[in-house]
Amino acid sequence: MLFEFTEEEVLIRDTARKMAAEIVAPLAPVLDRGEAREAFLDNLKALAEAGFMAVNVRAEFGGTEAGTVAFALAIEELGYACASTGVTASVTNMVAEVIQAVGSAEQRQAYIPRIADGTYAAAGFCLTESGAGSDPAGMKTRARRDGDDFVLDGEKIYITSAEYAGLFVVWAVTDPDAPKGKGISCFLVEAGTPGLSIGKAERKLGQHGSATNTVHFDGCRVPASALMGRLNDGFRVAVGELAGGRIGVASLSLGIARAAMDAAKAYVRERRQFGQAIADFQGIQWMVADRETELEAARLLILSAA
Repeated sequence: MLFEFTEEEVLIRDTARKMAAEIVAPLAPVLDRGEAREAFLDNLKALAEAGFMAVNVRAEFGGTEAGTVAFALAIEELGYACASTGVTASVTNMVAEVIQAVGSAEQRQAYIPRIADGTYAAAGFCLTESGAGSDPAGMKTRARRDGDDFVLDGEKIYITSAEYAGLFVVWAVTDPDAPKGKGISCFLVEAGTPGLSIGKAERKLGQHGSATNTVHFDGCRVPASALMGRLNDGFRVAVGELAGGRIGVASLSLGIARAAMDAAKAYVRERRQFGQAIADFQGIQWMVADRETELEAARLLILSAA
């Protein structure tokens, strides 16, 4: 399948590649040591100002309005340079898109521009729980109505960017008597809301620059206007947005794999055995060719999905 990118998509890809090389890649090894948080946040702000935190969001809300293909290309380039930066941008874009898709007019105007321009360093997607990962319908976090408010109680885990996110999209059970998956609603909760607290950081094998934490809700009171979409319709929203979010994860993974492949190809040209570079051995060439074929197949599948 032949994909011909638009002029705008090429511009976005090339701009992402340039910024990734100039400001993202140099910081990546430092972030991987768990250092340089302030510099990381500065980079996120610069990326937001360049339009990379709301790529597929309409211009009326401050977004780039460049489409899903442009989003995929941008995340791939960021992932190539730094997985931590790529995953932060991917999730933040996903939050902006879900607000655009199901938020009220007031919610869109209030929150998306702050994501798009970097007022919020990042945004968090609070869905996963200890007993509700692949099966989000099994979540236990509750949101009970109390007058003009909702009160949230529960815990979310593995939340990307939790330590510096300015806004969270949170799913909670609002009708515990409804059939499984039918009584879940979606809320917007700003960082700093009383009752919301950030728990321990996970110790991960990689992406050390990207914070991954538990998020606790202990009597977290939000106004009824924080409800996003229809009451008890949150599961449908979650499933729909997760499907779109896979394009971001796939693009990020492709960028990481490209970087690994380029490092491997540089190594086989440099490493010498039996008087020659190991790149000259046919067995190594076969391995490289196979991996490049898989990367190209992955790229085509991602672009087809986008």
